[in-house]
Amino acid sequence: MLINRRTVLAGAGSVALTTAFVSRARAAEFNYKYANNLPAAHPMNVRAKEAADLIAKDTNGRVAINIFPSSQLGADTDMLSQVRSGGVEFFTLSPLILSTLVPNASISGIGFAFPNYDAVWKAMDGDLGKYVRGEIAKQNLVAMDTIWDNGFRQITSATKPIKSPADLQNFKIRVPVSPLWTSMFKAFKSAPASINFAEVYTALQTGVVDGQENPLAIISTAKLFEVQKFCSVTNHMWDGFWFLANKRAWERLPEDLRGIVAKHLNEAGKKEREDVAKLNASVKDDLVAKGMTFNDTDASLFRAALKEAGFYSEWKAKYGDEAWGILEKAVGSSLG
Repeated sequence: MLINRRTVLAGAGSVALTTAFVSRARAAEFNYKYANNLPAAHPMNVRAKEAADLIAKDTNGRVAINIFPSSQLGADTDMLSQVRSGGVEFFTLSPLILSTLVPNASISGIGFAFPNYDAVWKAMDGDLGKYVRGEIAKQNLVAMDTIWDNGFRQITSATKPIKSPADLQNFKIRVPVSPLWTSMFKAFKSAPASINFAEVYTALQTGVVDGQENPLAIISTAKLFEVQKFCSVTNHMWDGFWFLANKRAWERLPEDLRGIVAKHLNEAGKKEREDVAKLNASVKDDLVAKGMTFNDTDASLFRAALKEAGFYSEWKAKYGDEAWGILEKAVGSSLG
């Protein structure tokens, strides 16, 4: 199994590894591509590679999955089109970006909905996750049962720490291409700019935007600390990755092979969750050592600002009472 990234493969040894992979790939009955937007070093790609190796082994080489990390096959919106058309067979995507196709997929990203990981996994491994997978299925995509972890998101800035909602007024912040993100930061009176992840580093480096928001693991692995000075611990939303399959490609696999593939991808997702938790526990000190300044925030201030701006009532109306009720049941409180 090969992670298809030129920067990872260097030297004479890589030639043999590449040749060996090509031979195996040609021999495979089902030769599928898996694309994502994260660096090869991120736990998602590490665990996906392990899963691909196990899938090849347990299917006796009938299923080969070739991994394309770091947006090699295009930006998120491009890869979403490819997985829908079958140009790519597997793709991992944030529910909030997936909402451009599956509107209610983004409900798990409502600002300040989840107080902690216990609440997240109760929801996403339970009724809320089941509901969203049903919505995804309506668009001829198949979502694996286990959602992978991206993490609670924090705000970084090149110019100032974000200590309160007032600091977000007129703040030029990059957000992913998703209506929910744009809506939330507009509620804070910010100036959000929707930019695909592949272009984030350059947008920060050139000052197109002053800041961005992402989990600590991505801030670290994507080296955003090189172009951002401040990190404000807001935990403003939790984000994950649905492991998606093109429905036609998925159904081409015989039932026994589908079972093997699903088993290893779901198990890998659980391991990736553990990896991200461990990484988040240690990465803050590493980012401080690399020059970032951290500050904590009071979530209640930001949540009150969203409620006053009508953010929660607006999105409750968009998602509908059924979906909103499943979310509130999972988090155990009214969101306003």
